[in-house]
Amino acid sequence: MADNTAADAHPLSASASCADSTCSDTEAPASLLTITISYRGNKHNINFPEQATIKDLFEEIEDIFTIPCANQKIMSKGKLLKLPLANPDQPLHDLQNKPLMLMGSQAADVKAVEDMSKKIAARNAARAASRRLRHAPAPRRSQAQAADDSRYTFLQVRPLQGLPRPERSQMLLMRLKEDPGIRAAMRKHKFTVSLLTEMEPLSNTQTTHEGTSRLLGLNRNRGEAIELRLRTDAYDGYRDYKTIRKTLCHELAHNVHGPHDRNFWDLCHQIEREVQAADWKSGGHTVSGDVSRYTIAGSSHEDEDDHEDEGGWTGGEFVLGGIAKGSGTAGMSRREILAQAALERQRKDTESETAAEKGWRPCQRPPQQPSDHSDE
Repeated sequence: MADNTAADAHPLSASASCADSTCSDTEAPASLLTITISYRGNKHNINFPEQATIKDLFEEIEDIFTIPCANQKIMSKGKLLKLPLANPDQPLHDLQNKPLMLMGSQAADVKAVEDMSKKIAARNAARAASRRLRHAPAPRRSQAQAADDSRYTFLQVRPLQGLPRPERSQMLLMRLKEDPGIRAAMRKHKFTVSLLTEMEPLSNTQTTHEGTSRLLGLNRNRGEAIELRLRTDAYDGYRDYKTIRKTLCHELAHNVHGPHDRNFWDLCHQIEREVQAADWKSGGHTVSGDVSRYTIAGSSHEDEDDHEDEGGWTGGEFVLGGIAKGSGTAGMSRREILAQAALERQRKDTESETAAEKGWRPCQRPPQQPSDHSDE
C-alpha cells in the first residue's frame, strides 16, 4: 500500500490511502516495513512484508506508478539499481530508512516518444516535399546522392528510456542524423551506423583526486552502435549542440581506426572540417579552426561542454579509452600526447571500477587510535 506524503499527491498513491476516519499517519505495523520513494518531486511511502526483496520493490512500483520494470532506475546514495538485478533476492530491509529516488518513463511516456518519432518523420517528409516543389527537378547526381543518404546514415535513432523527457533526446538525435555536415561526411566516407543512441551520464562519470572524468561518446564494434552523452550531469539540461556534434565526428572516425594514433587523428580532423564546411548555417567557413580541442580530464577549471570524447571504440584491445599495444606517439602533437595520457588514466580508473564491482575495495585509512603519549 502506497501513502503519498507530498502535498501534491500521486493519484494512484492517494487511491491506496486509508478510507475510514480512524486511519492516521502513524508508522506501519511491526509486521511491515516502509520504503520511501521520491518520484517527480513527490515522496511516497510503500509498505511491504518484512520478508520482501528488491525484486518485490520493482514489481510494486510497476503496479503503483505504471512504470515497466525494465524502465525503472532507483538511485540510493550514489548507487543505481536497475534490471537485471545483481541480487534480486536481496532483502528489501537493507533499503529501509535510505533516501530512494525513482526515475523511469511510464507506459504513456514511451508511447509519446513513439508518436513524436512519427511526427518528426512526417515533418521531415513534408519539408522534403516542399523543397522539391520549390526547386527544379534534381539532376541525376542529386538523385544518386539521395540514395546514398538513405544508405549511409544511422539506420535507427533511439533515446535512453528511463530518463526525464526522452522526446527531447529523440529530437536532438534526429537533428544530429539530419545535420547537413554529418550527412555529407557519412556519404563521402560511406559510413553506415546501425544505431545512434543516448549515453547515460551517471554511470559514465568518474571522480578521483585528479578531478572528474566524463565519457562523452562510445562506438561499439566499428559502427554497430554509437552512444553520445547528450545531458548534463544533473539531468536538468542538454549539452551544447556543436560540442555533441564534434564528439560524433570523433566516434565516426572510430569506424575506421580504433587506436588514437596519427591515422585516427588525421581522419577525425578531416571529418570535423568536412562537417563544418557542409554546414550551410555557418556559410561553409570553419569557425573554430581545423584542429579539434581536447580538454584533459581532471582539469579543475574546465567547463562540462569543453570535454571531448576520450576514446570509446570497443573491440580488440581498445576498450573505453584504453591505448592499444604498439600505438606509440610518433607523429603526434604535444596536445594529442597529453590527451592520450589522460585516456590511459581513464583506462586504469575503469579497471579499478571493474575490480570494485567484483568485491575489491581501495585501501582506506583506519580510524585513528588514541596515542599513548598525550599532550595533556
